[in-house]
Order: sequence, then structure tokens, then C-alpha cells
Amino acid sequence: MTPARQRALMFILIALGLVIVGFFGLQTLRAFREFRGHRPPPFAPAADDQKAETNVELIRDWMTIGYISHTYHTRPRLLYDALGIPARDNEKKSLKELNDEFFPDEPDHVLTVVKATLQASLPPPTAIPADTVIPPVTVPPAAP
Repeated sequence: MTPARQRALMFILIALGLVIVGFFGLQTLRAFREFRGHRPPPFAPAADDQKAETNVELIRDWMTIGYISHTYHTRPRLLYDALGIPARDNEKKSLKELNDEFFPDEPDHVLTVVKATLQASLPPPTAIPADTVIPPVTVPPAAP
């Protein structure tokens, strides 16, 4: 193979490699952008037999007001009123995004207010029922 053909083949292979890298790089970039836009999955309305969460310490700043109101079986309006912010255009924003937008000088203000509001609105704990005593099994004596 002549040096001119070698150069031409090398140029074609490098160009083909760049096209392949560019194609898959753009696909990866598009998938990454789409992934960043995802939120927690929507949930069906709470069924009567589902138990509401009662531990407010499980709340994190990535959660939305809708997600929290579903999990703790409360109205979203209660949380928006406690924060003093409108519900409109804020349904899909996380607690961190709401804090950055409405209370930039007070870190974790939204998270603290949401936890306190939910703690105050939760029903009082019920008494734990006493354990049921199960009588021991008696084995009859063996026949002689």
C-alpha cells in the first residue's frame, strides 16, 4: 500500500471514529438532560387502607409538596399556607428549589416549616395494644 493510500485510509478511519463518538456523545447528552428532569413518580390517591407516614424526620429537601402531602395524608394547601407561598407554578418544585426561590437568606427554612407544620397536624399517637397471650400447646401423655 502506498503512503498516499495509507494517509487516505487513516483520514477516513479517524473521520469515521469522530462521527461515531459525536453520535453517541449527543445521545448520552440528550439522555442526561432527560434524566435530570425526572421527579419522583406520581402516586395514585391514597387508599383508605394505606397507613400515613408519621415520622417527619424522613422528609428530605428533594421532595415536593405534593409528594409530602400524599405520604403524610394531608392537604397541600396546609403546607403552602404555612410557608406563605402560592401553590400555582410551585407544584413541581422541590423543597430546596422553593427555599432558594422564596427564602434565599434562610437555609433549610422551607424544610423546617414543613416538618413543624406536619408534626403539629399529625394525630396524637394511639396506644399500642397489649400482646395477645397464646396458651402453650399441651401434648397428651403417650399410651403404654
